[in-house]
Amino acid sequence: MDNEKLLHDLIVDYLKQKLSREYKEIKINPAGNPDLTLSNHGLILAVLEVETESSITPEKAEKWKEVLQAGSKLILMVPKNAKVKVMELLWQNGIADRVGVGSYEIAVNMP
Repeated sequence: MDNEKLLHDLIVDYLKQKLSREYKEIKINPAGNPDLTLSNHGLILAVLEVETESSITPEKAEKWKEVLQAGSKLILMVPKNAKVKVMELLWQNGIADRVGVGSYEIAVNMP
């Protein structure tokens, strides 16, 4: 398993646990796209996609646009240092105002 896949899966699992207080039904999609479906009482409230450095591309932005056209609220979780790049892609595709963007980073502090 490559490091990006491992990081992706770690973030997905962490978010599932963290969001379980707010959403009663959280479904992880092993095939991805979207990574998490957030629901309450059978009603899908949002979908969440976790991106890594290499998965942020113009082609992926087209997929984000398709998710929005399906009527779901989209939340993106991206590496902290890639947030500007993601925002540029969202603006270029005319969807920046309809997508929530969060970020993550892994910090290792050694003595």
